[in-house]
Amino acid sequence: MPAALVFCATVVAYLPALTGDFIWNDSAYVTAPALRSLHGLVRIWTELGATEQYYPLLHSFFWVQHRLWGDHPLGYHVVTLLLHAGSAVLFALILRRLLLSDRAPPAGTLAGSDQSGAAWLAALLFALHPVHVESVAWITEQKNTLSLACYLAATLVYLRFDETRRLRTYVAALALFVLSLWCKTVTATLPAALLVVFWWKRGRLDWRRDVLLLLPWLALGAAAGLFSSWVEQTYLGARGAGFNLPAVGRVLVAGRAIWFYAGKLVWPFGLNFIYPRWTVDAAVWWQWLFPLGVLVVGAVLWALRRRTRAPLAVFLFFVGSLFPVLGFVNLFGARYSWVWDHWQYLPDLGPLALVAAGLTAGWQRAAPRLRGLGLGLVAALAVLLGALTWTHCGMFHDDQTLYRTTLARNPDCWLAHNNLGLIWSQMPGRLPDAIAEYEEALRLQPDAAEVHYDLGVVWAEMPGKLNDAAAQFAEAVRLQPSFAAAHNNLGAAWSKMPGRLDDAIAQYQAALRLQPDLAEAHNNLGDAWSRTPGRLPDAIVEYETALRVRPDYAAAHNNLGVALAKTPGLLPDAIAEYEAALRLQPNYVTAHYNLGRAWSETPGRLQNSIAEYQAALRLQPDYAPGWHNLGVSWLHLGNLPEAIAAFREELRLSPNNPAARQALAAALQQTQDH
Repeated sequence: MPAALVFCATVVAYLPALTGDFIWNDSAYVTAPALRSLHGLVRIWTELGATEQYYPLLHSFFWVQHRLWGDHPLGYHVVTLLLHAGSAVLFALILRRLLLSDRAPPAGTLAGSDQSGAAWLAALLFALHPVHVESVAWITEQKNTLSLACYLAATLVYLRFDETRRLRTYVAALALFVLSLWCKTVTATLPAALLVVFWWKRGRLDWRRDVLLLLPWLALGAAAGLFSSWVEQTYLGARGAGFNLPAVGRVLVAGRAIWFYAGKLVWPFGLNFIYPRWTVDAAVWWQWLFPLGVLVVGAVLWALRRRTRAPLAVFLFFVGSLFPVLGFVNLFGARYSWVWDHWQYLPDLGPLALVAAGLTAGWQRAAPRLRGLGLGLVAALAVLLGALTWTHCGMFHDDQTLYRTTLARNPDCWLAHNNLGLIWSQMPGRLPDAIAEYEEALRLQPDAAEVHYDLGVVWAEMPGKLNDAAAQFAEAVRLQPSFAAAHNNLGAAWSKMPGRLDDAIAQYQAALRLQPDLAEAHNNLGDAWSRTPGRLPDAIVEYETALRVRPDYAAAHNNLGVALAKTPGLLPDAIAEYEAALRLQPNYVTAHYNLGRAWSETPGRLQNSIAEYQAALRLQPDYAPGWHNLGVSWLHLGNLPEAIAAFREELRLSPNNPAARQALAAALQQTQDH
């Protein structure tokens, strides 16, 4: 019954999250098109850089989910919510085993006369606490909920092993620990947490019983953590000026972050997606108060350990579990803020267990007439936390809501300005708003390569702004030489400038050295080779490579068709590529036009040619070349009125085009001759 209540309360509190859309970087986790095949699944496990972080079990889990519900966010939200609720129940089961064990310590260390209620209260607090909304409502953070489920399952099984000492139980626990590392390496702290738990229960650690068996776990966790840190720096860009903190600065960040997370746990109001990234300055005396305060608390709890070990154990668990995100190792998210709500998801287990046990012990020792208020207080607390969680879920409904709310609470968040600009740039008539957001982001963070890149994308779409776009892409490359997309777009801008085709090719090649599976760069390099004498075979190879990486790339199908059409004997293959492009993108004007040209060169298929030209012109009536070729096709069929009408429309659209004037004159002459 308690498990059912916790589970149902969690689901009710998070119902608003189920209506949420994909946000921010969810596309980096919900399986990319290039990884959706069985070969893509193999790449998830064997190729560094194929996914944003090397968490192969997590991305395999996303791969399976994409097979089930594709690009619909509801399924992912349901799974994340079920994992969170299930972890809350696992948490309660672990606490019951610890608090009700025959070997549990006496009352002074946490366990009282009946702490079963404390276990379920702790689970309820964890499940409903609003600081955990970010981990549940943000699909990307399924890595938090899945890794925690494995972490808690490994803990439960290892506690069973601690009682039975059976080898198969030990192996099962170790396997679950490895699975948790393959989801998120913050779980590398588990063996240290188990040692803290055993010290709390027994008052001492036995080398053979407790420590020796966890040494392989500690080594495995340390290796996984170091590897994950290397991946963050090498593939995610967690390095450079924003991460070059001296050791003293990292201590200041860690001390303040610990108090920040503890504060949000106690007072979960004013929660935000991205908090202000405070300035770290060792010369400012009050910044030293934070790490000194942590040391003082630790010293006081150490002095009290003979009376009660529980607070010190919880302190060690909380700080130790936070250690990977305290700034001692570079994490990409620290570029935007030193603290994130989802970074305290696992560490919160310890303090919430202590609070629940303390509340339970308190009302058990209260006067009989007050003891009955306990259930009412729990219900009131659950309603309050559930209401805060329900409300906070709304922030994660969609990107626009997320960034507007973030800016309302943190106006200087340059990333939110930039991402809001991305939203405006995709809406008709909102390019000026997008530019304003990008410029504000650059005012706040002039060295943000991604903002220069995004501003360049907007300039590239505006007439007369190609040089400005190229300048922004070049600045992005200067600031972040490993920025493959910026190299690609700089090449695309230069390819449109006279005499810069060789420079464009060099940029495409640089992009592909950095990111070999960047389909857009392969396609663009193919275009460049197609414009270079004697390099048409190389162009075909690049288009085919782009399609291997991204089979649903309509532009690459169309461009491959153009290249094949120029190759003797391959016109049928070109037609097949145009048709593939149109299956993927039925409103693709250029593909209709190119298919019309291909049919016009195929004996007996002029009617098909006319149908394709007409389809292109329905989509884009001001496409003058389409009217010209339609007129030529009608002329070949002997339909002079239709041909004349098409040439007249072409001339209306291009009054200074001598070819249009000559074609119309020739058609009118044929009419007179007849």
